[in-house]
Amino acid sequence: MNRHPRIAFFPDSYLEIDGAAMTCRRLVAHASQNAWPLLCVHAMGESKDLPAGSVGHIPLKRSLLAIRADESLAFDPVFMRHYPRVLENLREFKPDIIHITGLNDVSIIGAFAAHKLQIPLIASWHTNLHEFAAKRLTKGLRFLPKSWASGIASTAEKGILAGATLYYQMPKIVLAPNQELIDLLKSRTGRSARLMGRGVDTNLYSPQHRTVNDGVLRLGFAGRLRAEKNLDMLVEIDNALQNERRSDYQFLIVGDGVERKHLEQKLGDRAVFTGYLEGNALAEAYANMDLFVFPSESETFGNVIQEANASGVPAVVSPKGGPKFIVRDGETGFVANDRDEFVARTIELIDNRGLLASMKENARKFALSRSWNSVFAGVLDAYLECIDLASAPRTVSNYRNSTHEESSAIEDFAVK
Repeated sequence: MNRHPRIAFFPDSYLEIDGAAMTCRRLVAHASQNAWPLLCVHAMGESKDLPAGSVGHIPLKRSLLAIRADESLAFDPVFMRHYPRVLENLREFKPDIIHITGLNDVSIIGAFAAHKLQIPLIASWHTNLHEFAAKRLTKGLRFLPKSWASGIASTAEKGILAGATLYYQMPKIVLAPNQELIDLLKSRTGRSARLMGRGVDTNLYSPQHRTVNDGVLRLGFAGRLRAEKNLDMLVEIDNALQNERRSDYQFLIVGDGVERKHLEQKLGDRAVFTGYLEGNALAEAYANMDLFVFPSESETFGNVIQEANASGVPAVVSPKGGPKFIVRDGETGFVANDRDEFVARTIELIDNRGLLASMKENARKFALSRSWNSVFAGVLDAYLECIDLASAPRTVSNYRNSTHEESSAIEDFAVK
C-alpha cells in the first residue's frame, strides 16, 4: 500500500477514566499529530478537546436503557440504532481497516460494519472482563457460603471468557498488551496475535514534580477503587505496620469508587484520599509517593505502574496479569507471589532506604525507554499486515474456510 491506510477506530472506552480509554485517546492523538486519516466512532461523554486535523469523530449517545458497568463505562442494549448512520459515514470515509477494542456496544457496531462492508477487521484486547466480573461477583455474594460464591463466580468467569474469545475470532489479527494474553488469544481464536503495549509521558510524569520532603514515607496507589483491584491488600499492609507500631508512613490513594468508604474506615488517618486526579495534579501525586503498591490481579497491563516509574517510584505488584511484565523484579520493584510476600516486600523497602533509592533511580531509567511512538509504530505494522492478509490471493478451499470461520463467529455471537 503506497498511501497511509485509512482507519475507522471503534474504542469502547474513550472519554472515560481508565487506562484503556487513555490508550485509545493516545492512539487518536498520535494519528492527528502524524496525519493518519482516522475516523473515531465513540460514545458521547463529558466535553473534551478532541483531536482534529486528519481525525474525524462520530460521537454517539447512549440511551436511558444503558447499563452501567463502572463509574464511567456503560453498555447500551439499543446502541445498534446508530448502525445506519455509522454505515453511511463509513461508506463516505472509505476505510481500509476497522479497529475495534472490546466486547461492548461501540465495537459491536464496528464488527458488524466490517462484515457488512467487507473491510478487514483488527481488534485490540484492553480489559479482562471475565476476571472483573468474577471479582465483583465474589464481593457481591459475600452473604452466601464461600464455596457457593466461588462456584458462581468461576462459572461466570468461564462463560464470559468463552463469549469474549468467540467475539475475537472475527478479526484477522488480535492485539494484546502482554504475552500471556497473546498466547491465550492465539490458542482460543486461532488468529494471529501481536503485542500492543503502552507508553508513558516521561515529561509529564517526573520526580521533578515532588513537593514534599517531610520524612514521611508515602505508599501510593492509583486507580479505580473497585473489588477487582484487590484493595484489601492495602489493609493487610497497614495491619502489619501497625502491629510493628510504625508511624512514619502514610497511604496516598488516588482514585475513586465503591471501595473508598471501606478503605477510609480501615486506614483512618493513616491515608490521604485525593479522589480522581489528572494532568499536573496527578503528576505531583505520583512524584510525592515513595513506593507504589499495586495488588490488582486482573490487569491486562498497568499504565499506572509506568506512570509511577516515570515519577521515580518503584512498585510492588501481583504475579497475576500484566504488571509482572512491567516490573523488573529486584531492580524497579518486586513481583510478590502471595499475600505474605506482598506485605514482606513492602516492609523491606520501607526499612531499606538504600535499596529503595536505587530502585527509584532504576524505575525512572526504565520508564524513559517506554515510548508511545514505538507502540504505535507496531500498531501501524499490524494494520498493514491485516490489510495484506485480507487482500492476499487465497485458494478456493482456504477462502471458503476463512470466510466460513469469520461469518460463523459473527452469526454465533449475534445469536448469543
